[in-house]
Order: sequence, then structure tokens, then C-alpha cells
Amino acid sequence: MLNNYNGKIRLVIKHYPYKYRDYSHIAAEASLAARDQGKFWEMHDLLLKKSPRLDRNSLIKYAQELGLDVNKFTESLDAMKHLKIIERDKKLAFDLDLYNTPTFFINGRKAVGNRPYEYFKAIIEEELRNVKE
Repeated sequence: MLNNYNGKIRLVIKHYPYKYRDYSHIAAEASLAARDQGKFWEMHDLLLKKSPRLDRNSLIKYAQELGLDVNKFTESLDAMKHLKIIERDKKLAFDLDLYNTPTFFINGRKAVGNRPYEYFKAIIEEELRNVKE
């Protein structure tokens, strides 16, 4: 999607660790620790692939698989280095009355759940037309 609208749209990821899923918070921490080493998307994709194995030891193993500096990664996890970011994102989700993931906003238009490419394309095309008018 981003490649098809190069320079016209951007993707912003917000973390919303679900309070009833044991490992969602540490998984958010892991993705941000990987981001610090330039591997956010690689970790993101690996977490989706490996879910539900998202315990601390598994996350450290994934960091090794991605070639991350495991000591820095582990220190980041254990110190909860990104707690403020994650808590800020959770507050935003609460303020927006979000209960489901994924939830997308396209110029303020809310889309809940996994949707087909064409669904997002139609909204983006409409929003881009509105910008030109």
C-alpha cells in the first residue's frame, strides 16, 4: 500500500497491548527495542509469525535470529525502556474508545479489523481526491 502511494500517505504504528493477553506488553517492548536497532518491521513480522510464543526467552531468541545486539535488546526489555511510549499509546486508544486490534484511522476515518486491500484503497483514493479539491 505504501509503495503504491509513495509520498502521499504514511503509516503510523501505535501500540495497544491488550490487558487480557499475557505477552502483549512485552511484545510491544520487543518491537520498540528492535526499532532502536533498525529492525522494527523485521521484529513485527516475526512476532506475528511466532505468536503466541512471545515470552521473554522466545523474544530474546528472535532478537538473535534478527542479528540484534542481544545484550542491548535484553537490557531494553528488562528496563521497560519504552514504557512511556506504550502507556501513551494505550491512553490514546482509551481516549479514542478503541477495543479491537487492528484499528486503522485514515484521515480520521475509523476502520476496525483486518480488511482487504481494496477496502483501504477506496478510502485512500477518496481522501486523496478530497485533498485536491
